[in-house]
Amino acid sequence: MAVQIVLVGLSHRTAPVELRERVAFSAEQARRAAAELRAQGILEETLVLSTCNRSELYGVPPEHNADSLTSLERFLVSFHGLDHATLNGSLYRHRDAEVVRHVFRVSAGLDSMLLGEAEILGQLRDAYQAALDFGATGPVLNRMFQAALEVGKRVRSETEIGTRPVSVAFAGVKLAEQIFGKLKNRSALILGAGSVGEQVVERLRDREIARLLVANRSRERALELASRWGAEAVEWSGLEEALRVPDMVVSSVSAEEPVLTRSILERAMQARENRALFLIDLGVPRNVAQDAAELYNIYLYNVDDLSGIVEQNKRARAGEIPRVEAIIDEHVAKFEAWQAGVELSVVLRELREKLARDRDAFLHKRLDGAPDLSAAERERLVRVADELIEQLVLAPVDRLRNHRDLRRKLADLEAVRNLFGLDRDKT
Repeated sequence: MAVQIVLVGLSHRTAPVELRERVAFSAEQARRAAAELRAQGILEETLVLSTCNRSELYGVPPEHNADSLTSLERFLVSFHGLDHATLNGSLYRHRDAEVVRHVFRVSAGLDSMLLGEAEILGQLRDAYQAALDFGATGPVLNRMFQAALEVGKRVRSETEIGTRPVSVAFAGVKLAEQIFGKLKNRSALILGAGSVGEQVVERLRDREIARLLVANRSRERALELASRWGAEAVEWSGLEEALRVPDMVVSSVSAEEPVLTRSILERAMQARENRALFLIDLGVPRNVAQDAAELYNIYLYNVDDLSGIVEQNKRARAGEIPRVEAIIDEHVAKFEAWQAGVELSVVLRELREKLARDRDAFLHKRLDGAPDLSAAERERLVRVADELIEQLVLAPVDRLRNHRDLRRKLADLEAVRNLFGLDRDKT
């Protein structure tokens, strides 16, 4: 049986943020999921990709798992303590070539909310490196994700999608401009000093915002970011007091529970004398409690509220999609060629091993009835039989190796397995 590649996941295309946040994986959860998937025999190789827009489980199942996609889907649901009905219609399931094309489209930014976004390639690289360091990947996923990273680099260097990237941070700042107009006389508090937070700070500084505050759980990181961009670092313990200052808060914090609860914002609004506060929540799971939107003069937006900016972005870059797809097609063909080569070598090895066993059984039966043969003559018969096996194997193998139709090649490999009963020999 050919090596399978499987994928189960959901994204902004199939699920709203309130559902995506329930299926998001922290770094520790990703490691635990990878360990459990292998311990339970669901996957032999695995990688978890979890961003604000998607949660996806990639893997290579063992040969005996005939319904690996169903097993993987059940695992995803149970891991997060959900019932299957909650995710009904939101999950997508891909196998083999579909998985390869999907991850290449993800790395190229074609499957992102913001076409050609900048962050996804780095997020994919981090997910792959984490899985590699943990020992969760193997030869198939290593090859596929290395190819995906190459696709992403080529797309961004050879197309306009790459030369004019758009990010979630960019979209958040554009949303702020739609709310306030020019930002020169405004103030903002940025929660989170990671890559998204840093991009928000940089873009707000480009728009000459009057006052900029940065808060992060790690004070050192907040100080470093603030000093680099002329902002003010805020102690995380003083976050509630800092909420009295800004016109808007942009949040991108990695947290399983909201960092801004309704009660915190209720007290902050009293201290502000109910002066309007705009909250742009870029976190998944969300950083701001949803019921805070019920408070007077609180205006809360999340990543799914960027749709207008998303559509503008798509229209501006739609002309580049065929060029990106051509790069993806090229790399899908390369991966399939590599996969076919791997399968060919496996089939060739199995076939030679089977024929060698058949040779030994045949000669043993025949030579037992010829006691007059010398040891040299017996050895010569074995060599002749080996040469015959090589002749029988090499000609069809060469034809398969040079077959240009990869789908036909893989189908032919399965036919060879069936014809010689290679799969039956394993049972």
